[in-house]
Amino acid sequence: MPFPEPAASAADSVGSSPARGGLRHATQIGERGWEPASPHYSPLMHPFDKGLKIYARLRLARLAHEDVEASQRRMLRKLVAKAADTRFGRDHGFSSIRTVEDYQSRVPLRTHDDFWREYWQPHFPRIDNITWPGVYPFFAMSSGTTTGMNKYIPMTRALMDANSNAIGDLFVHHYNNVVRDRVFFGKIFLIGGSTDITEEAAGIGSGDMSGIEVKEAPFYARPWLFPPPDLALIANWEEKIDRLSRAALKEDIRAMIGLPNWLLVFFERCFQLRPGARTLADIWPNLEVIFHGGMSFAPYRQRFRELLSGRPAETRELYAASEGFFASADRGDGEGLRLMTHSGIFYEFVPKAELGSPKPTRHWIGNVVPGVEYALVLTSCAGHWSYIIGDTVRFLETRPPRIVVTGRTKYYLSAFGEHLIAEEVEDAVGKAAEAIGADISEWSVGAVWPKAGESVGTHRYYVEFADPAVAGPALDRFRDLIDARLVALNEDYQRRRATGLGMRSPEIRVVKPGGYAAWMKSRGKLGGQHKVPRLIADQSLFEGLQAFMASGGYAR
Repeated sequence: MPFPEPAASAADSVGSSPARGGLRHATQIGERGWEPASPHYSPLMHPFDKGLKIYARLRLARLAHEDVEASQRRMLRKLVAKAADTRFGRDHGFSSIRTVEDYQSRVPLRTHDDFWREYWQPHFPRIDNITWPGVYPFFAMSSGTTTGMNKYIPMTRALMDANSNAIGDLFVHHYNNVVRDRVFFGKIFLIGGSTDITEEAAGIGSGDMSGIEVKEAPFYARPWLFPPPDLALIANWEEKIDRLSRAALKEDIRAMIGLPNWLLVFFERCFQLRPGARTLADIWPNLEVIFHGGMSFAPYRQRFRELLSGRPAETRELYAASEGFFASADRGDGEGLRLMTHSGIFYEFVPKAELGSPKPTRHWIGNVVPGVEYALVLTSCAGHWSYIIGDTVRFLETRPPRIVVTGRTKYYLSAFGEHLIAEEVEDAVGKAAEAIGADISEWSVGAVWPKAGESVGTHRYYVEFADPAVAGPALDRFRDLIDARLVALNEDYQRRRATGLGMRSPEIRVVKPGGYAAWMKSRGKLGGQHKVPRLIADQSLFEGLQAFMASGGYAR
């Protein structure tokens, strides 16, 4: 996203040397040598830091010996007992449920639309003792990945507490992977949606999930969180990025959490404000870790490696949604995510091929099989009961349970019978970009149907490269590498591309810098938790993207 160059100000010039990271504080000697002092620094931080490391070791030991089957059985019994006197609990005989099998026989699979129609909408916004005890205090606003339709997702304080515990485990795994860690000597930066909450009724609000989480953060965590409330409230994304960047340059940021695409937009603005800075170490020399999630990291991995060069910081993935926090990277980035079996959620797994059948097989952690693509189903402390979230996962191992996210139950391309899932296309795009040495800011792909006189269609990719000069042989190679990778990964795609009689070679349209930001802004989806849709099966949405890029001169 391009920004106009600002006039220099006195505030911007304070501590402007890249070597000092833009901090306004003196330096202190630490375990790594000289490092900028944090506004949080005091002699009490050292025992606090040691206490955290002791807790991390104890927590890791507990996770290493966790009986995940027993943990999930206890979780289900606890959730069912808690909601036994709700309308949903009475409707499904919760008072006599004793086993996983009892539960699965009485509670059918449902989508958000099913819950909204049957239980939530008739009582909205004061949904009292319907699917969870008491009144829902918040609703997270979420847009469908492919359709853009907004939906209200109930949140409870129990779920927010569980999410906080899950965030704690993220830092535990980070502590386990570094020799000397001082994350809490500085600030933790969360780039999320606005904390401005819409009042739906007295004591009931709706808004961005990340904004709600920050607004409701416990008092003891707030001194470490950035941005401050006045910046977190900003709803206009362009203004927010600009003001966040100016303020962040003056902070000792040690950890970051956010979607990788919006983090890159934020970094771009910071580099504009700090001429001469080339890496994140030039701005925040004490940065330890970047937690990312919400989309595949493959197209962004190389760019983040470059940004983190010269600094032993790591990246770690978090798998979360408005419905809860599900898994996190306990090993290195790219080695799968450990399922959080203790975060207020009982998980079920339905083979994707059986989803929609009258009696699909419903697995749980006690009988899943590695290598199978499952639709993820949740039962949670927010009153979601056998709730099909819309994501698909595959287990790498089961003891401990470690997964990879493969895509969406409705997030695939099969216009010509190619049956491509998100994981395959993201893998192909990421590897092709790495092979030609290009960084990608955003991309989408959809089907282009045959025109009059043509017999076959193709896939058209709209790709916003960090360097818009990618063209000619490099662009041709990028296209061919995507095509070849998909042929290798997917037999249906291979059959349709083998002779060219089922699909033509894919097409690439290069999008100018800022093109996707402009498109998202035109749809009211700029920033926050809004994500650029990758595989666009909704033809009207894809046609809208194409028309916007053509009319605005954003693509060639």
